[in-house]
Amino acid sequence: MVQKRDGRFEPFQVDKIRAGFESALADRPVTRKKLEAMIAEVEAAARSHGSRVDSDEIGRAVLAQLREVDQVAYLRFASVYKEFQGAQDFEREMAALEGRGDAPA
Repeated sequence: MVQKRDGRFEPFQVDKIRAGFESALADRPVTRKKLEAMIAEVEAAARSHGSRVDSDEIGRAVLAQLREVDQVAYLRFASVYKEFQGAQDFEREMAALEGRGDAPA
């Protein structure tokens, strides 16, 4: 089960992870094989938490995978996951990616 930000629980759905990756990686040079490997990593990380995992843990695992593969896709996902409000949010995240700021949460 996944605990959402509002406290609700819902069944773990790997299709939601896939959709998030596919949206972030749209038109990016990442192979299907790499996509499937990233999905498997996030699924394994989520399942390692036992029968319940926080949705933020899943989101951080997706961000970690994207950070290693494609910075544009990372920023796309981060903008939704972290609810960016403006350009300063993108600037802060880009600085963190380049090692000039705080690590992304």
